[in-house]
Amino acid sequence: MPGNTLALAFALSSLCAAETGAAGHAPPQRPIATYSIVARDSATGEIGVAVQSHFFSVGSVVPWAEAGVGAVATQSFVEPSYGPLGLARMRAGVSAGEALEALLAADEGREVRQVAMVDAAGEAAAHTGGKCIDHAGHVIGDGCSAQANLMENPTVPVAMARAYENAEGDLAERLLAALEAAEREGGDIRGRQSAAILVVSGERSERPWKGRLFDLRVEDHPDPVTELRRLVRFRRAYILLDEGDARITGGDVEGALESYRGALALLSDEETNGEVPFWVGTTLASVGRIDEALPYLRRARARDPRWTTTLGRLPAAGLLPLDPEEMDDLRRRMEEGE
Repeated sequence: MPGNTLALAFALSSLCAAETGAAGHAPPQRPIATYSIVARDSATGEIGVAVQSHFFSVGSVVPWAEAGVGAVATQSFVEPSYGPLGLARMRAGVSAGEALEALLAADEGREVRQVAMVDAAGEAAAHTGGKCIDHAGHVIGDGCSAQANLMENPTVPVAMARAYENAEGDLAERLLAALEAAEREGGDIRGRQSAAILVVSGERSERPWKGRLFDLRVEDHPDPVTELRRLVRFRRAYILLDEGDARITGGDVEGALESYRGALALLSDEETNGEVPFWVGTTLASVGRIDEALPYLRRARARDPRWTTTLGRLPAAGLLPLDPEEMDDLRRRMEEGE
């Protein structure tokens, strides 16, 4: 968009954009030309949103979701309040369509907005304002809505919805498939810069932060969707690590080892940076499984010898209940593995 045209667009947006609902009035945000998808997985109840844009830190503005409530994507000449206000209405029992309709009715800038919502029942709703920059549009599918503006091709939303509905795996995997389909279809006409994914549980909780399964952002990257997929793999590994720790707490050491092995199989030595095997090793050592702990501790030390020093600091913090003689023996055996 040429400089004069962009300045005119900002001026137009400033004149016609009003804050939605009871949040008061605020100046509009920069135009976020992007593509996104909101969806609910009918098998698990998980709810999520994924997005990519040629815009820095798109994940800080576009995606919103709350466990057991719904998800929102707000973009184009973005009004962020659609996120919290849409979730508040759905939390109160209003459907996605009703929530979106009410917020649009209160927004004088709705013609420059692009917003999509999905609720905990799987109803999806979307709006593409008539002044969103071409190619712009949305497609509502089975429990999902794909939307895009300033695309190279008008077929991007259709490709996203089709990819999501045909993909296998959990919700995070299917959302990634939709983003990758958008890229294959041409994506944002300006290129790419950032991406994000937010997936929450289908179960409502008084502590909604506990229901965040995937909350990942790529703020600035030459290939943000590919990097986002790598981070999702990382998150899967850490979910398995948490599962292993829970099994240790419950006394299921063999189950914990299975989870730990699964986590480490997802990550290369370079990616773990010694961090993951070190804490797996210390967790096992803390319950007296020294022989099982040593391969992990040695793997960490191979990345950086300072992990041995870190090990020695844990007893004082109550994280490794070994006496000084046992600690000396553990450090010695850790170093013998080199």
